[in-house]
Amino acid sequence: MKISLRILLTCLVLALAWACGSKESGEKKKIVIGVSMLSLQNEFIQQVSASLEKHAKEADVELIVVDAERSALKQVEQVENFISQQVDAIILNPAEFEASSPAILRAKKAGIPIVNVNSSTKEKPDAWVGSDDAESAKMAIDFLAKKLNGQGNILIIQGYMGQAAQIDRERGAVEALKAYPNMKLLATQTGEWDRAKSMSLMENWIQSYGDQIQGVFAHNDEMGLGAMQALLDAKKKDKVVVVSVDGIGDALKAVDAGTLDATILQNAEQQGAQAIALALDLIHKKPIKESQVLIPFQVKTK
Repeated sequence: MKISLRILLTCLVLALAWACGSKESGEKKKIVIGVSMLSLQNEFIQQVSASLEKHAKEADVELIVVDAERSALKQVEQVENFISQQVDAIILNPAEFEASSPAILRAKKAGIPIVNVNSSTKEKPDAWVGSDDAESAKMAIDFLAKKLNGQGNILIIQGYMGQAAQIDRERGAVEALKAYPNMKLLATQTGEWDRAKSMSLMENWIQSYGDQIQGVFAHNDEMGLGAMQALLDAKKKDKVVVVSVDGIGDALKAVDAGTLDATILQNAEQQGAQAIALALDLIHKKPIKESQVLIPFQVKTK
């Protein structure tokens, strides 16, 4: 009887374990997406990240968001960690065009779908969503040319060197300037997407060029706002047109106040929404209508 009782109890335990296991296996596994952002200290990148989180929540998707802190090496390591965690997909906001490319290769080798958002890499991901950075530069140069009647001396503050937006905005500006032979580029240098560094750079340029400066194109709003502040402090802003890219909150306020002449708005909300949608389509192996989704820029003036 003791033996029979033991057998009965063992069978009951096994039956309960099987039932619990069956229940767990029958439950829908939550989708997990790993996200590596180039810098969460940057306001526009914060906006893209917020949009990703918003649309992931709406889709009941778990996001693991990490900050690469502008380091491509760190970004590649973060993607390797996502692979070891066996996430369902990866969204990459690349720190650099070439140096972040190994992250794409590692994800593809592991069979994990990868989507680039806002910026690009030399290696092609499974899908990409962002805006045409060369076009934003053309819009900025065209704006300067219109305000300056096609002639004058300008400065260009570039983004972090080697990052795709910097490369494309520089290329777009160089091409656009060909249409305006009476506009002269006095100097160009990186401000590393940073407001304080760009303010310091602009202060140096004011010392070097003084009243020769008629226009400034900054690759992003943080740098544009830094340049604007340096010009305001030197009491020269009323003689210099400043335009930058992104459409962050501070830039829109400065445009409304008339201190920043224009910002070329790119839509962070749509970039985040489309990146989540593309990642989910790839996870569910749905056919992708467009592997590259372009969100248009808009010129915002007072």
